[in-house]
Amino acid sequence: MEMKVVAVNGSARKNGNTAMMIEEVARRLSSEGIGTETIELSGMKLRGCTACYGCVENRDNRCTVDDGMNEIYSAMVSADGIILASPTYFSDVSAEMKAVIDRCGMVARANGSTLRRKVGASIVAVRRGGSIHAFDTMNHFFLIGEMIVVGSSYWNMGFGRNRGEFASDEEGIKTMRDLGSNMAYVLKRLNGEQIV
Repeated sequence: MEMKVVAVNGSARKNGNTAMMIEEVARRLSSEGIGTETIELSGMKLRGCTACYGCVENRDNRCTVDDGMNEIYSAMVSADGIILASPTYFSDVSAEMKAVIDRCGMVARANGSTLRRKVGASIVAVRRGGSIHAFDTMNHFFLIGEMIVVGSSYWNMGFGRNRGEFASDEEGIKTMRDLGSNMAYVLKRLNGEQIV
């Protein structure tokens, strides 16, 4: 059975720098025989957690608010690895990405840590500063979810403001490719494959 990674693109722009970064990682994963699926949050009307605790009461692996979040959560549960990718908004993730973190994280915890031991990696698109805080926000989601966090040859970030500017970030491209290689390595080892 083929291993799969689901990438959640938290950018308001489709086909922007964040998407380009995901594509670099996905190409490397694909070259290692690992499939990828990208979920675009752009255009979705996601809201934050309402603290209703319905997920705790029901324990049915679902959020009680039906706005598309349950499909995102189900994709995470069925995947072997998860990539969270966001542009930097005022030194943090986008509001849509924060909604995914809060709500999927809560449903997972309410149902026995359903994301435990999956492989996670975060990606941050940044114009100039604030990326480390956004990077930490997504990594904290993985860590409290008992996931295995993968790093790269530098922090998982790429520079660019206008659509397509990431293509000029040579170090960022290398970082994404190395991230894909490292993620593939960890997934294969966890799957019991011998790696030469």
